[in-house]
Amino acid sequence: MKLFRRFLDRKASLFEKGGRLHAIYFLWEAIDGFLYNQNTQTTGRVHVRDAVDLKRLMITVVWALVPAVIVGIYNTGFQANTVLVGLAEIPAGSWQRDVMLWMGINFDPTCIGTNLLHGMLYFLPLYILTLAVGGFWEVLFACVRKHEINEGFLVTSLLFPLILPPGMPLWQAAIGISFGIVIGKEVFGGVGMNIWNPALVGRAFLFFAYPAAISGDKVWVAVDTISQASPLAQAADASMGMTYSWMDSFLGLIPGSIGETSTLAILFGAVILIATGAASWRIMLSVFGAMGVTSLLFNLIGSATNPMFALGPQWHLVLGGFAFGAVFMATDPVSAAVTKPGQYLYGGLIGFLVVMIRVVNPAFPEGMMLAILFANTFSPIFDRLVIQSHMAKRKRRLGIGS
Repeated sequence: MKLFRRFLDRKASLFEKGGRLHAIYFLWEAIDGFLYNQNTQTTGRVHVRDAVDLKRLMITVVWALVPAVIVGIYNTGFQANTVLVGLAEIPAGSWQRDVMLWMGINFDPTCIGTNLLHGMLYFLPLYILTLAVGGFWEVLFACVRKHEINEGFLVTSLLFPLILPPGMPLWQAAIGISFGIVIGKEVFGGVGMNIWNPALVGRAFLFFAYPAAISGDKVWVAVDTISQASPLAQAADASMGMTYSWMDSFLGLIPGSIGETSTLAILFGAVILIATGAASWRIMLSVFGAMGVTSLLFNLIGSATNPMFALGPQWHLVLGGFAFGAVFMATDPVSAAVTKPGQYLYGGLIGFLVVMIRVVNPAFPEGMMLAILFANTFSPIFDRLVIQSHMAKRKRRLGIGS
């Protein structure tokens, strides 16, 4: 690393102002800033100094996502192997299965290594594609605007494949991340200016543009030709009945989007985010609390025709993208509320809306994505109301305007 550090220092003059390669300074700075400390640092007693910068904040979020990534990869392989091992003949059409067969590896769902390998064959292409396509747009807009590449894309590039089904076509994923980066962030001015979470904007586009690929019965298990409803869809259909236990759902051994199935792994990530101060515990607490209160109210009301009224808060917690959204999506520091009272209002709105959508509209049993995007829209209003309230209190205390 020291050798590469010296190499970057020797070449720095080429990229700095007046150098021959100054036009692509942002690329050099992105590599240098990602691997090492920032070259420009604030010093002096008159400044407030903090060891945490944007790069380290983003790296913390990436580390918090690692448990969900590992369990998601394992579960993707586990679900696929569980289906394939019960078939008399392995269906053709999947290069992932061809690779497994070429390597002479059996589809054994009891083998941890086999599940991890099979799951990686689905996750890694999605992740690499997201990095390549999303990175292209980030570099393009940085070049046009002549500003540095922001580390925030590291988190978006990891979040996006985790909220997709394992069988998502790669070309659709490329369109989704393009829409999320360009329309969800760059048209507003880039990092720090976006109204909505870019990863969720990309997923919302895919949901409405290609609903069969993002929410159909054949997308939750990474085996084409196999139809299997998601656990939330089973809960909404009284004729189906739940085929998974609560513990399986909590651990993440159920079909679903790659990174959203394991509530246990997500809670590990929540501990990291809260302990490091990288995310607001107020938002998480209010999302969980509002969900619990709203679902209990529906339990009391009851319904003879809609089984979702009887779904308790413990099930809402472990099904669908609720836990993942509450921990990693709702707490996005750019699109979430920033004032402390505003964060309670913002999180409470998400927890209330997700249950309303799941219960009242059983045709769309998920709801977390739309609830967060809706709350993103109102988060500036919550902050403004809080600030105006504080200003009014100060004016009354000082006797101004009375």
